[in-house]
Amino acid sequence: MNEVIKFEEARIYQNENLILKDINLSILENELVYFIGRVGSGKTTLIKVINAELPLQGGEGYVLDFSLKKLKKKHIPQLRRNLGVVFQDFKLLTDRSVYHNLQFVLKSTGWKDKKEIRFRIEEVLEKVNLTYKGYKFPHQLSGGEQQRVVIARALLNDPPIILADEPTGNLDPETSEDLLKLLLEINANGKTIIMATHAYELVKKFEARTLKFEDGQILDNGKAEEIDFSSLLT
Repeated sequence: MNEVIKFEEARIYQNENLILKDINLSILENELVYFIGRVGSGKTTLIKVINAELPLQGGEGYVLDFSLKKLKKKHIPQLRRNLGVVFQDFKLLTDRSVYHNLQFVLKSTGWKDKKEIRFRIEEVLEKVNLTYKGYKFPHQLSGGEQQRVVIARALLNDPPIILADEPTGNLDPETSEDLLKLLLEINANGKTIIMATHAYELVKKFEARTLKFEDGQILDNGKAEEIDFSSLLT
């Protein structure tokens, strides 16, 4: 398997504050990896570094063929086309329908042919089980449906990597489980998925490689059955 994300002796900062130190991490294509840890432990900060929202200030980091240390500003959009991002708070455009939310993204990333745009939107809505919801506005959808639209948006340009930052944070347990099953299905179809989460019951139920962020370090203990969750709950 090829490495799609790699950090070597990396130091991760949020503004001037050192959040993670001496990070050596490798994530392979088609992996599903959970990021777990307390609030402020660095999960979201690392995702922002992977997405080039924050600079890598120390050590080396690579996402696909991009060096985060040497990445020029003009190449950031090219990197981000390879990353689909799923946010906790949806960030949908409230003044337009689901279809036009997705159309906006495609046009912004260079799609021009109307038939191709329509076909791609219909394709991703089918993947997230929202085939007949394209005409609705975000406020007409449940929280779970809105998050499915966000996942559809992340899939539009067929990126190899999906970054999901607390995607179930605003959802009830049943909806959260349904959403994670959808992400597992997407992973099974060939996407690398990194998911930062506090939904530890789901992490235990749907096991995958689990990285624990604690005391400025990333502990790679394998699957959830080998993780001590007690320090995260006190």
